[in-house]
Amino acid sequence: MKRRLVRSGFVVVLGGVATLAAADTLVLRDGKRVKGTLVEVRGGSVEFEERGRSRTYDRDDVRRIELDEYGSSSDDRGGTAGMRERTVTVEAARAWSDTGIDVRRGQEIRFKASGKIRWGPDRSDGPGGEGGRHYNANRPLPDRPGAALVGRIGGGHDVFFVGDDDGAMRARDDGRLYLGINDDYLQDNSGSFRVTVYY
Repeated sequence: MKRRLVRSGFVVVLGGVATLAAADTLVLRDGKRVKGTLVEVRGGSVEFEERGRSRTYDRDDVRRIELDEYGSSSDDRGGTAGMRERTVTVEAARAWSDTGIDVRRGQEIRFKASGKIRWGPDRSDGPGGEGGRHYNANRPLPDRPGAALVGRIGGGHDVFFVGDDDGAMRARDDGRLYLGINDDYLQDNSGSFRVTVYY
């Protein structure tokens, strides 16, 4: 169901930031219609994401923004209704994969991960990692299962566990979100996880 929120010829954005997902439409004054995701309206600019790339438009060039809402309830979508989403590939042989997502401290994030990776001779596991507890001081998270999906915000060393849990978590800092594998030796790894990030 589509709704149009307009005040004084422009879109109303609660709190100054839009966080609705799906196929929003930017209608420009020259008649062009751009499909994508509204990221933010701030001052004299509108940030809009098209095909995974962010672009900034002058507010005076925008006639209106049509926000596309999900018809299902938040319960139907596992608490992700109204959140933006991006699906990324997390390669097992790479230390960190850039999701292209910038988050703010306290922002809610959810993950839905699938796939299996090989991470050594006769070792193959999903996003939850190996069964049991196998402490390894050299891993990003030493006391968490090897091969599990882990995350990091920015360039710091504050790594957090993701695994196969799709529950909500709060960003602990501002910055770019990276995802990786809880492993200390990546050279013999292969495969990838497919992760949808809701933010």
